[in-house]
Amino acid sequence: MEHTGDPCTGLMELDDIEDLIGDGERPRRVRTGPVVRARRKKTETAAAEPLPEPPVCDSVVPGTQRVHVRTWGCTHNSSDSEYMAGQLAAYGYIVTDDADSADLWLLNSCTVKSPAESHFRNEVERGRRAGKHVVVAGCVPQGAPRSDYLQGLSVIGVQQIDRVVEVVEETLKGHTVRLYGQKKDAGKKLGGAPLLLPKIRKNPLIEIIPINTGCLNQCTYCKTKHARGELGSYPIEEIVSRASAAFSEGVCEVWLTSEDTGAYGIDLGVTLPQLLWRLVEVVPEGGMLRVGMTNPPYILDHLEEISRVLRHPRVYSFLHVPVQSGSDSVLEDMKREYFVKDFRRVVDFLKERVPDVTICTDIICGFPTETEQDFERTLELCAEYKFPSLFINQFYPRPGTPAAKMQRVPTQEVKRRTRALTELFHSYRPYDHLVGRRQRVLVTEISHDRQYFVGHNKAYQQVLVPMDADFMGQLVTVEIVSASKFSMISRVVGSEGTAVRAPAPAHLVSSGRSLPLPLVAAFVAAVAYLVLRLISVW
Repeated sequence: MEHTGDPCTGLMELDDIEDLIGDGERPRRVRTGPVVRARRKKTETAAAEPLPEPPVCDSVVPGTQRVHVRTWGCTHNSSDSEYMAGQLAAYGYIVTDDADSADLWLLNSCTVKSPAESHFRNEVERGRRAGKHVVVAGCVPQGAPRSDYLQGLSVIGVQQIDRVVEVVEETLKGHTVRLYGQKKDAGKKLGGAPLLLPKIRKNPLIEIIPINTGCLNQCTYCKTKHARGELGSYPIEEIVSRASAAFSEGVCEVWLTSEDTGAYGIDLGVTLPQLLWRLVEVVPEGGMLRVGMTNPPYILDHLEEISRVLRHPRVYSFLHVPVQSGSDSVLEDMKREYFVKDFRRVVDFLKERVPDVTICTDIICGFPTETEQDFERTLELCAEYKFPSLFINQFYPRPGTPAAKMQRVPTQEVKRRTRALTELFHSYRPYDHLVGRRQRVLVTEISHDRQYFVGHNKAYQQVLVPMDADFMGQLVTVEIVSASKFSMISRVVGSEGTAVRAPAPAHLVSSGRSLPLPLVAAFVAAVAYLVLRLISVW
């Protein structure tokens, strides 16, 4: 049940980053500990209009306010938001989708593309105009903390999400708190906040586990390393424990995420296949594991093992392998550390060894040094492989990156190339040959038009299933009756219940809305979290 009341009185009615790279040449020194500044003074917008002050008071009854959490970007960011929401809920805050009724907005940003950062900036300014307390998190403030529009705001660093409660409390009191500290053990960077923190999953049937953070390489167009820093991996045991706990709480699908899953463990002296085989042991019957994005260089030495893992019945035969360009000269200018032949070797090997494997990839159109001939090679590569999922991006110059200083391809030419690749992508239909076949599908979502349940087959291809409450969270056998560009429609011919997993939450079946952990698990997590806080304070 939600509560409303005065955020100041608490009366209710029932109803630690890597050194930031500034100019791409040398690291900048930043504070690594909490910085609590005096109460914010009134600031003015670019139009010289005073911003309304959010309500503050000297004493805030903990956990009696409403917090709105919004996320941009990758699944790693989504996982961070789920952890922050879980800690706030465990402490008693009301996490709400209703931004207008919230006392504080927690905005978790993405710095990969200019449009994503623009949307984030607009939301920051909208929150301030609405008189809300605003806390920012994610890669934008971590990578560019001196941005004008972030001044006077509280910041949670990408490795400091376990301290979100402290930041929210102080911000509600009118203080500005900035946490940029990096988590280390014996001088070595760690993956980040502990994986066993409380969590509110966006989809209660899907657990997203970050297995490492940061990158080994630094591509010339990408700003992510400015925020996420060098590679830091979580120990295998910690990841396996999180997955095991998630399955015991009713989850039926686990996604592994990071800036590059293929680089996992290089800093620890272990490999991604070693982690995957340990995880397979804890995936129950009726559950599935999905491996995240990996760049070609880091799996070339593990292709045989990766192919064996992807053939396992409880692992999706799916891999996201970005190529970015079909031209070696462009890849070299991007500093991608592989050639097209390496990408081909990965794709060809997996297609040969893993039946019906799905490989999706990314393309950047209009990188500054891309010529017409370079782009033609990209078209030829995509026409040859006919990737069922193709993420097409226009080049955006990100401040502080080497590519931002390069002479750009004219905007109209970038748009033309983007349209040409998009037309090629829409010229083929990857699922027509599956009509009439029977498939086993794990059902976990509701379609955008709310007319179907959504599941995925072994190749992680999207299959629309008739809406029947008994199917949610279960493996069902279907027959494909029709196919479109992006999905298939099916009829159910059999259902496979399983006793090793809790049933799907009824709320998801009825509404599809975001839900917290099951009640008992949430209570245990909350108690553990509060004990840890008391110990740290003591």
